[in-house]
Amino acid sequence: MENLKEKALKYHSMGRPGKVEVRVTKPFNTQEDLSLAYTPGVADVCLEVEKNPQDAYKYTAKGNLVAVISNGTAVLGLGNIGALASKPVMEGKGNLFKNFADVDVFDIEIDETDPDKIVDIVRALEPTFGAVNLEDIKAPECFYIEEELRKRCNIPIFHDDQHGTAVISGAALLNALEITGKEISQCKLVVNGAGAAGIACAKFFVTLGIKKENVYMIDSKGVIYKGRKEGMNKYKEFFANDTDARTLEDAIKGADIFLGVSKADILTEDMVKSMKDNPIIFAMANPNPEITYDKAVHANPNVIMGTGRSDYPNQINNVLAFPFLFRGALDTRATQINDEMMMAAARALAQLAKEDVPESVLKAYGVENLKFGREYILPKPFDPRALVYVAPAVAQAAIDSGVAQIDSFDINSYKGQLLERLDKTKAVTHYIYNKAKSDPKKVVFTETTDPNILRAVQDSIEEGIVKPIFVGARSYTKEDVLQRIKEIGLKESMLEHIEFIDPIYFDKTDEYAEEIFRERARKGLTRKEADYLMRHRPNFFAAMLVKKGDADSMIVGETYNYPAVVRPVLQVADKADKESVVAGLYVMIINNKIYVFGDTTINVNPSSEQLAVIAKEAAHFYQDLTDKEPVVSILSFSNFGSNNQAEAKKIRDTVRIIKEKYPELTVDGEMQANIAVDRELRDKFYPFNELAGKDTNVIIFPDLNSGNIAYKLLYKMGGAYPIGPILVGLKQSAHVLEMGSSSNMIKDMIALAVFDAQRKKKEQ
Repeated sequence: MENLKEKALKYHSMGRPGKVEVRVTKPFNTQEDLSLAYTPGVADVCLEVEKNPQDAYKYTAKGNLVAVISNGTAVLGLGNIGALASKPVMEGKGNLFKNFADVDVFDIEIDETDPDKIVDIVRALEPTFGAVNLEDIKAPECFYIEEELRKRCNIPIFHDDQHGTAVISGAALLNALEITGKEISQCKLVVNGAGAAGIACAKFFVTLGIKKENVYMIDSKGVIYKGRKEGMNKYKEFFANDTDARTLEDAIKGADIFLGVSKADILTEDMVKSMKDNPIIFAMANPNPEITYDKAVHANPNVIMGTGRSDYPNQINNVLAFPFLFRGALDTRATQINDEMMMAAARALAQLAKEDVPESVLKAYGVENLKFGREYILPKPFDPRALVYVAPAVAQAAIDSGVAQIDSFDINSYKGQLLERLDKTKAVTHYIYNKAKSDPKKVVFTETTDPNILRAVQDSIEEGIVKPIFVGARSYTKEDVLQRIKEIGLKESMLEHIEFIDPIYFDKTDEYAEEIFRERARKGLTRKEADYLMRHRPNFFAAMLVKKGDADSMIVGETYNYPAVVRPVLQVADKADKESVVAGLYVMIINNKIYVFGDTTINVNPSSEQLAVIAKEAAHFYQDLTDKEPVVSILSFSNFGSNNQAEAKKIRDTVRIIKEKYPELTVDGEMQANIAVDRELRDKFYPFNELAGKDTNVIIFPDLNSGNIAYKLLYKMGGAYPIGPILVGLKQSAHVLEMGSSSNMIKDMIALAVFDAQRKKKEQ
């Protein structure tokens, strides 16, 4: 088995060497593109920037470009390995910027140790970048370099080893103090390590409220006290304490907080025992902390501990801060990242730790629940919400503190833009949510204790898009739901917005049973069986709730096989009309565009007549959803009569029927998939096609095999995002999830179900 070293070397060398590349962001395929991107067109752009330097943010990549700069003198736990050897780390830093906050990076490794020369080099690079991230430069030179660059540059200069660590540990401190009930101004802080991170963290903690005289800082020579001469500089002198303590063992007695940025195993269990009760220990030495988690807990079970490690609770990781600090600074064109912006980031992260943790984060860490408390005082590094929590807080602080260079700022709009940066589907799903929000509907759920359903319902309530109804009896009471909510760490307040119905005691259950008996008596259903279905089969009851107008839609199936769950819907719900064909559609978001695929879940081998109706239903759904013209392609292995097999003829007949019965539709076929979706190819080889000049947005498959396979392959391998399936052809709105749907997918499906219920109401 490969060890970590072998895996890391292979990872960095496979394919294109390294971890970064430069990509073009504008079309560059024609002579005209060349003339616009370079000569002669680019000259006009240069002149605009010359007239108004702020236009560089409008016409160039400056506003999203950060320089990650190092001379390799203090790399991770490796020390002074030189500029070139630091490059893999700086490329990795660029990966973090891009993946967490969509910030572009040029990594620049400077083979220079003279602080003044480094300042001159970086200052000369200012026109290229929107901000500079200094990285892995040893102390005390790093302090001087940052100070001088801040004086001479008009863009943010940020040394992450100092301030990123300070922000994260500051957020952890705020929450640890809240849990322990300690008053920050009364706390004694011991800092072991007087390098860049230690001094910056101590300064930031003072900004947050620690009294400077309560800070005891220790370096390799011992406690930094007033009058000490050996190993001192002006940065250490700032924290010189009037104390008789000379060692860590002396200083730690009676301390509330220990912050370690030094070396492994320097803090003993006896030292922990000498601290005040409910000690707060941030042991951040890499890769091994100043004391292990197990030893700290053994010394004092009431300890709140954070480390740099992912295998212990409360990982203090800079990736929760720097990408989002820079995002907010860049988007406001801030001239610096100041204390106000860093405090805003720390407070935003502290607040995020108190929010319910999304399913994606729980899965990433292999746990069922994470809840604010002693072992969860910071969000996890891969929590996708950090961007939307931290960057807006930083941006607002930049504006409020007067370092921003933008005229207007709408924080709600900005949050939406941030979501779209990292998830291009959000631009589309926000559109769907806004439609749902305009008129929330009652949606029924029967899997009322399923964690994914509960998370999706809670989020949908907070979005203001749904009025949920929970149907269940016996083991699915309101009390059971409350217990489950507590177990998975959701908000108990969500219960206030949920209507609970027990079919056994519901006043219309007998009426429902009589109706289903009347409708299915000639299909083998007895009156006793009808009564059982309504009282003990929640999916049948839910379908009847919707049918009778006591609810607007239903969503079931997260924990069941699709065929088993769709059966009650088909047996209870009414068809829209005699002609209707019940079919399953998927909304597919591909390259930020909406497509509708059908049929993907119901009809195994539909006839030409059935396909024609499915195409009509899909086209109408697309038009209602997007307010755009549906352009329908009917797929086949044949192109416009190139094959006379029965399967191709079926599609040909489908197109003929559609044109006869629904002449208002823009439709054509039979077409192979590549011809259908490639407008230029289609128009070049088949200029007679009736979709000429238009892009297909509704795709109808010849059978269930092809439709189901296509959407799943696109989802799993092609980067498409599916929402569905949506049942069409019914008079009522009812939808069956695919088993195992994620909470995000269920939430999106709730929005679509509400929208579908809205359109069904209009049709009635």
